[in-house]
Amino acid sequence: MHTTLNKVPQVISSQELLEHWQGHRALTRRTIEAFPEEAFFNHTIGGMRTFAEMVMELLGIAGPGIKEIATGNTAPLNEHLEHGNKKEVLLELWDKATEEINTFWPQIKEEQFQKKIKIFGQYEGTVISSIFYFIDNEIHHRGQGYVYLRSLGIEPPAFYER
Repeated sequence: MHTTLNKVPQVISSQELLEHWQGHRALTRRTIEAFPEEAFFNHTIGGMRTFAEMVMELLGIAGPGIKEIATGNTAPLNEHLEHGNKKEVLLELWDKATEEINTFWPQIKEEQFQKKIKIFGQYEGTVISSIFYFIDNEIHHRGQGYVYLRSLGIEPPAFYER
């Protein structure tokens, strides 16, 4: 008797998804770098938050979110980080978050991606829907950063150079 495993075809591997996200993270980092220091912390349009505030949100989500998914240890979302109004501090935190993602990502098993979770103890979904949110939210805020840069007369990094 011959048995066949019913395995769902995979379009992208976990490693490819990580590389895709890290490409976006590298582009977002270059976007942060493009901002003049004062504008990074003070420039707004139409009631939107400063790009620094958006970056702190992204920092509160990415590394801690992947760590939570990998370890199962829930912590509250923290979007308020000490930075002393220095862009270089947030860039250092960005790099640490990248390392944290790279450290914890391999601990997420393939079968976990469809698991239901409540990320940060409050947002229900699956592991994969949470990761897609992390990526989509970053792209969304980077787009806002591009608008800010253009309003300052600064050409943002090419979005396709990831």
